Amino acid sequence: MPMTAEEKAQIDGMTQLELCRTWRFAECPYHLLQGETGQYFAERLKEMGGFTPEISKQLGFERT
Repeated sequence: MPMTAEEKAQIDGMTQLELCRTWRFAECPYHLLQGETGQYFAERLKEMGGFTPEISKQLGFERT
């Protein structure tokens, strides 16, 4: 499934924390984490520094 311009803009507008929160807590299936869009999401998260221990601790494991 090809990525839309709107999906790319949404991902590009997200902070590292927002990307990590989505990665950890999104309901499956989630449109930003599938197909070409999911690949771009993962690349963008990696470019921004990935999922750090500090962010993991900040987010926890409980969905809020």
